[in-house]
Amino acid sequence: MNPGFTRADESFMHRALELAEKAASLGEVPVGAVVVWKGINIAEGYNRRETGKNALCHAELLAIDEACRVLGGWRLWQCTLYVTLEPCPMCAGAIVNARIPRVVFGAPDPKAGSCGSVVDLFSLGYNHRPAVESGLLAGESAALLKAFFKSLREKRSKKT
Repeated sequence: MNPGFTRADESFMHRALELAEKAASLGEVPVGAVVVWKGINIAEGYNRRETGKNALCHAELLAIDEACRVLGGWRLWQCTLYVTLEPCPMCAGAIVNARIPRVVFGAPDPKAGSCGSVVDLFSLGYNHRPAVESGLLAGESAALLKAFFKSLREKRSKKT
């Protein structure tokens, strides 16, 4: 087990990884997300931008949307979001707006990460600042992403 994380944290992140694998099987960037309320997985999402032809179909946004429906409100103040990749600016904004108090992510995103890699949006003067814990199953999350993008490059090189 990773230091500082519980067995439950690892279990929820393993579920997020399963969802990321599902995304990859559909040709989507492999990112999965789980929203947990009082220790219960209430919502899940995985990237569906390509299949949905919609820039908003990030794993985090889909999971947050489902959690709001399940709980009957937009304030997710008793929830934890588990996601395999560091949230982008759009998803970080949704996390702030949904009042999610804790975010746990796996792999950092050096190109669009907004929880410390490129920028830390949660450190700005917004009215809500989630606690962020990173690195949970980071190796597994990063390996899934690397394999996906390697496969994409190989497919592209075969076309030329």
